[in-house]
Amino acid sequence: MTDVKSHIAGISYHLPERIETNDDLARENVDWEMESLYAKSGIRCRHVAGPDETASDLGFQAARKLLSRGLVDPGEIDALLFCTQGPDHFLPSAACVLQHRLRLGKHVAALDFSLGCSGFVYGLRLADSLVRSAAARHVLLITADTYTKFVHPRDRTVRTLFGDGAAAALIGPAAGTPGEIGAFVLGTNGEGANELIVPAGGLRLPRSAATAQEWTDDAGCVRSKDHLYMNGKAVFGFAVAVVPRVVAELLKKAALTADQVDWYVYHQANKFMLDNLAVRSKVPAGKLVLYLEDVGNTVSASIPIALEAYVEAGRIVSGQRLMLIGFGVGYSWGACVVTWG
Repeated sequence: MTDVKSHIAGISYHLPERIETNDDLARENVDWEMESLYAKSGIRCRHVAGPDETASDLGFQAARKLLSRGLVDPGEIDALLFCTQGPDHFLPSAACVLQHRLRLGKHVAALDFSLGCSGFVYGLRLADSLVRSAAARHVLLITADTYTKFVHPRDRTVRTLFGDGAAAALIGPAAGTPGEIGAFVLGTNGEGANELIVPAGGLRLPRSAATAQEWTDDAGCVRSKDHLYMNGKAVFGFAVAVVPRVVAELLKKAALTADQVDWYVYHQANKFMLDNLAVRSKVPAGKLVLYLEDVGNTVSASIPIALEAYVEAGRIVSGQRLMLIGFGVGYSWGACVVTWG
């Protein structure tokens, strides 16, 4: 590594035009108790990608907004990282297509990586390494997901939670700015892989008439192997067991106290989980970022969307210290300290 430090130069995000409200779901599913579900989730509406709208389309719009701000000459972007679990194709890499659509230089190194709720933090780790090692002057990190395409319309355990969205972040050298990307803690436990999964559709289990067969579970939720399955109890248990430990480990690694962090930006899973994690992680009062009521759980894009929404509202300002914490599908987790600016 060189002595170069990196920072997040800017973030933009994009949400699909179509909005699906809790009232819409209530009219469609008269047996769903939407007010009770809202009280737990904190989500009143979510954005839904169109039938022909993909994660890369959303990512393109977010990146185009970011580049239009003129934060850097596009010729100084040397790498493009695209995180999604809803790729356009098995091949080619969507990052290659995005390089062309965004009119970036042919010198750009472009790659996809597949991670869910921890994807933005992992992407920051990759981008930070590229900038610090002088392998790239600036890195464009795009996170985008369209989980609604995996959701069965009669599965209330997931349909009420997930929304579609994308975010683009520019990571570059921190010289002359108050911003800095600091310490990281990353981890994985693949034992939980089957607790949040779309079983069919890949080469392990291609889609077929058999995988499309639907069933109804004891709670009245309908799904098939072609659809997203989430064991909510298991995922919650994983999060409350791992995330507080990760927060404590990162504070120690960064030589910080909890009060020295201005904002804690967790993956925006749902309000019930975030409230529990804040208590168990001993997050000081008033320092928890909550931004999911009007967007839902946008998976890999949730942290940067929430972060930028607070920046736009003037709540996060230059010089403030943030802790970003992603956790979920995999199981995978990642946390880092960032000084904004």
